[in-house]
Amino acid sequence: MKNIKWIFVMYAVLAAVCIMGIGIAISEKSVLLAVLAVCAWVFVMGYGFKTKKKYREEGKL
Repeated sequence: MKNIKWIFVMYAVLAAVCIMGIGIAISEKSVLLAVLAVCAWVFVMGYGFKTKKKYREEGKL
């Protein structure tokens, strides 16, 4: 079994938290919170893909 890349686990958990935030914002009918949660989700996902590309280029994956 290969080693776990804990940074990617962290990105996955953060993305899941952002998605939960979207659900909470919808239930609270808060447009501002929903927009913030979506922006945070896009940022976390983008940074995760950026990190994955960097790891691939360095041969760590």
